[in-house]
Amino acid sequence: MTATATSTLRVYADTAPERPILETGDGDRIAAELASIGVRFERWPVASTLAPGADQDAVIAAYRPQIDRLVEENGYQTVDVVRLERGAANAAEARAKFLDEHRHSDDEVRFFVEGRGAFYLHLNERVYQVVCVRGDLISVPAGTKHWFDMGPDPEFTAIRLFLTPDGWVGLFTGETIASTFPKLEN
Repeated sequence: MTATATSTLRVYADTAPERPILETGDGDRIAAELASIGVRFERWPVASTLAPGADQDAVIAAYRPQIDRLVEENGYQTVDVVRLERGAANAAEARAKFLDEHRHSDDEVRFFVEGRGAFYLHLNERVYQVVCVRGDLISVPAGTKHWFDMGPDPEFTAIRLFLTPDGWVGLFTGETIASTFPKLEN
């Protein structure tokens, strides 16, 4: 995992992907900017006792208090862990699956245990690129147009929380905006 990776927020006009209006790595500023559009961003303490490659039960146990708080606040019914390791044979296919603009009828909640990924949120004629890293939680409300980029050689472990047992179901918009914005690169 990249030790120097930091959380970043870039805000663009949705018609101008070449230069951000705002760029910050300050966690409080990221949280405030995203809260203004209804998106939750938190930084959780990293579980120091969690072994690299820990199984789903160990990962969930390490973050049980934070998970329980979110479940109590929001009524999430399903919690799981997704992991993609560097060099995975299905990396390009996995990346492509999420690169088109879509929305969900469920919240998209992710806590990054390891690695990183970029969420692009399309609201109010703006695109908010949020690069989440180890220790970051993002909760994208149901119905929010967005896409996700895990990079060309992804490596991450994330806890996912869902309101329904069906979990992630993408409702694609058919728009091509995602192809015009900078991708997450290594």
